[in-house]
Amino acid sequence: MMKYAPLGRTGLEVSRVCLGTMTWGTQNNQADADIQIEYALANGINFFDTAEMYSVPPTAESYGKTETIIGDWLSRNPSRRGEIILATKIAGPGLHYIRDGGPITGDAVVVAVDASLKRLQTDYIDLYQLHWPNRTSPHFAKHFPGHISFSDVDREAHSAQMLDILQGIAKCIKAGKIRHFGLSDDTTWGINEYIRLSDKYDLPRVASIQNEFSLLHAKDWPYLIENCVHEDVAYLPWSPLAAGALTGKYLGGARPEGSRWSFAQRNGLFRDTDLVEKAVSGYVDVAKKHGLSAAQLALAWCDQVDGVSSTIIGATSLDQLKEDVSAFDLALSDDVLADVMSVFREYPAPF
Repeated sequence: MMKYAPLGRTGLEVSRVCLGTMTWGTQNNQADADIQIEYALANGINFFDTAEMYSVPPTAESYGKTETIIGDWLSRNPSRRGEIILATKIAGPGLHYIRDGGPITGDAVVVAVDASLKRLQTDYIDLYQLHWPNRTSPHFAKHFPGHISFSDVDREAHSAQMLDILQGIAKCIKAGKIRHFGLSDDTTWGINEYIRLSDKYDLPRVASIQNEFSLLHAKDWPYLIENCVHEDVAYLPWSPLAAGALTGKYLGGARPEGSRWSFAQRNGLFRDTDLVEKAVSGYVDVAKKHGLSAAQLALAWCDQVDGVSSTIIGATSLDQLKEDVSAFDLALSDDVLADVMSVFREYPAPF
């Protein structure tokens, strides 16, 4: 049976599995999405995550396609809107075809929310997230020393931007267009600065944060996740399979047709390293030893990490989705966890 967890202090209970949708529109069509939505709802999944930027790989042509697909389903099933806790995101700066690549501002939030609502064909968004911050953050493989500098960041300028964003979010909440807001690809300082500003100015409080988190990329444990636990901010891992790497399907340079790494702009990106190859091989061996698939091992491990609220999964086929969802019924034994940790200690940060 599906388990549920609080979404921060919102009063909402979300399924421990969140259905990610970013392949809908490029790797999956409307019919595929309909099947996945129906399967998810039938199996107790009430939490769906998307973004204005999707589908992926992100392009001007694919922009907004996933929200449009979800909106198509909602338009045909309006009575079921209440079954879904729907999350979407405003894109951060850097994509020229989205608001000329400009930063997130309060005004941009208002404009983007209206556009998402139109594509989603709904009156409200349950969780509205900032896809990445205006400042450079240590995500997308920028978490190693030398890749990013914090000392040259204008803290006061970014704090002022964050206040402006909160004011835009407050307008949307007051208008009934969004219920709650969250962060993505942000840091402990980002979380706490938003909390400080919301407390000081009586503005909406951050409910959640979704960051990349997996056996190959566990940099948020324990420091950021500890902060989430004590501040009642739901922690939502994305890419728990490291863009599919942890299934083992890319070992030996394999690129199955139609897989994410076979698409232009993906190709493993920063995740395709010699250390990833070795780490994944180790985890595949652990999974085989204990009668699990590699995907089930990785997802079940992510689910049992203290502080994780709901894990975002995505699939390009129904069989893949069924396998992934089944992982959340598993309880990993001490022996399995010990074997996992033996590999983790050898390869704690392979990308």
